Amino acid sequence: MSVLEVRDLSKSFGGVEAVADVSFDLGAGEFLALIGPNGAGKTTCFNMLNGYLRPDRGSVKLEGRELVGRRPRAIVRMGVGRTFQITRTFLSMTVRENVQMALISHHKRMFDFWSRAVRMYEGEADALLDLVSMRDQAARPCSELAYGDLKRLELAIALAHEPALLLMDEPTAGMAPSERVALMALTGEIVKSRGVSVLFTEHDMDVVFAHAHRILVLNRGRLIAEGSGAEIRENPLVQEVYLGGGTVFAAEGV
Repeated sequence: MSVLEVRDLSKSFGGVEAVADVSFDLGAGEFLALIGPNGAGKTTCFNMLNGYLRPDRGSVKLEGRELVGRRPRAIVRMGVGRTFQITRTFLSMTVRENVQMALISHHKRMFDFWSRAVRMYEGEADALLDLVSMRDQAARPCSELAYGDLKRLELAIALAHEPALLLMDEPTAGMAPSERVALMALTGEIVKSRGVSVLFTEHDMDVVFAHAHRILVLNRGRLIAEGSGAEIRENPLVQEVYLGGGTVFAAEGV
């Protein structure tokens, strides 16, 4: 059974098709990459999957349940986690407190949290920090963390919501090559150990071909190819529009 089923997903802005009739499935425990030139529609696609944008048409189903029309918070509670190009953490809080806040939200315990948060879900938070190899930094303020550590913390925060599906929007952006390798290897281990399905966008093709089980390619908002790394490397159309330095066809940021 597919964890995620996307059918005919479409979105236009001012008459420009940012995403047009995109359909794909994501299997349980699969590590799926979504690539394409800048402006191809990757972020727009992500924003429709987790409710930040409502599609003009199409369907998005998580384990058979329709997501279109639901608010982002409801989609998170249904089992969709996300990490962002720019990390989103509370810099004034410690590493552990950031994860505790995510756990408090997941367990719907936001009431009276100001006086009790420091004691809530401490053990669960530390277990998640162990998972991303950050337990030794639990008491550090996030403002002191290196960028690569912030990315790992963001992954722990996303996992606090026990997602069946994890959306990772350019997870290695801004990281050094060694940090990229470490983060994606860690994510791969989590996919195997926890059975989480991952859909990620990425510009670093070394990362994509080293870690993705399967690859989707977008151009001008349309899905032009899908397959294994070898199949994508050998696809003439992909080579023309992307891997070979083809033209960027849509506005930056779409």
